[in-house]
Amino acid sequence: MRYNVASLPGKPDIVIPSLRFAIFVHGCFWHGHGCRRGARIPKTNAAYWTAKIARNRARDRRNAAALRRAGWSVVSIWECDSGRVRERKLKALRE
Repeated sequence: MRYNVASLPGKPDIVIPSLRFAIFVHGCFWHGHGCRRGARIPKTNAAYWTAKIARNRARDRRNAAALRRAGWSVVSIWECDSGRVRERKLKALRE
């Protein structure tokens, strides 16, 4: 297992090279998740933040697509789900 692999598109947070498996852990606000934390936009400079988060989401899609085209499996874990998802994802990896 390796962490923050800069040589791969998007610099995945966790990589399992032998399985060609990349995991991104996304912050809900920064990556525009639909949860309560991710759906809020700051009141000041709202136009800037709306555009910034839209660019982040587009970049995330491009990076995941590039990894999949290169034969990698890609999983995103959201900040708000990290505790609940961690065990399910780890179980799936073991299988």
